[in-house]
Amino acid sequence: MSLDMGTAVDGPEAPAPQQPRWVRPLVIVAAAVALLLIGATAGLLIGLPGASSTSSSPAANSVDVGFAQDMTVHHEQAVEMAAWARDHTTDVQVKQLAFDIETTQLQQIGQMQGWLALWGQPSAPVGRDYMTWMADSGHSMSGMASAGAARMPGMATDVDLRNLRAATGKDLDVLFLQLMLRHHVGGADMLQYAADRASEPVVRNLAAQALSAQTSEAGLMRTMLGDRGAQPLPQN
Repeated sequence: MSLDMGTAVDGPEAPAPQQPRWVRPLVIVAAAVALLLIGATAGLLIGLPGASSTSSSPAANSVDVGFAQDMTVHHEQAVEMAAWARDHTTDVQVKQLAFDIETTQLQQIGQMQGWLALWGQPSAPVGRDYMTWMADSGHSMSGMASAGAARMPGMATDVDLRNLRAATGKDLDVLFLQLMLRHHVGGADMLQYAADRASEPVVRNLAAQALSAQTSEAGLMRTMLGDRGAQPLPQN
């Protein structure tokens, strides 16, 4: 008797086809691009009628422009560290925190880059030190000179980043938490300054929201470090 090809044959269920190994990185990249586009679209919305309290774009030396440029650079390093930790840790709690930081800060980068494009300003600082926009009437934050700084507070060094990429297991988790905690704390003065002094309401709002979120994350990271028998790094 011939076998009916339309009839199911009992036996072990065939294994589901596995995705090629290159699919996941492409999905991650696509998600990152989507977050940047969402943020940039939100940033461009300040050009709509009634979205801004000012009738002209902020000047190149304004708090708004300086903050958007410098905080983009600051955020980009946080995203780099978070993406590495997310992909290489086996600790569920660290993975979730890294994902949250990466997702939030990618979207905020998109918003800040959208503002800068709308204002006709460079996407990154050009011909100036960092944080020069924080000096008004001789004011300085955390001991930063009014002339600005060559490196923003909290930023990881090249050696720090190489050590992070070389670490595994618990060592990776602890170093990521230490570097990211220092990074968050280092950026707090810039966020507070922009929240208080930016001319655009949307800029003040983003800075205030970021400060609140990062303050909460910093508290969580201190707890996570303690749970893992480690201490925060000194601020740089």
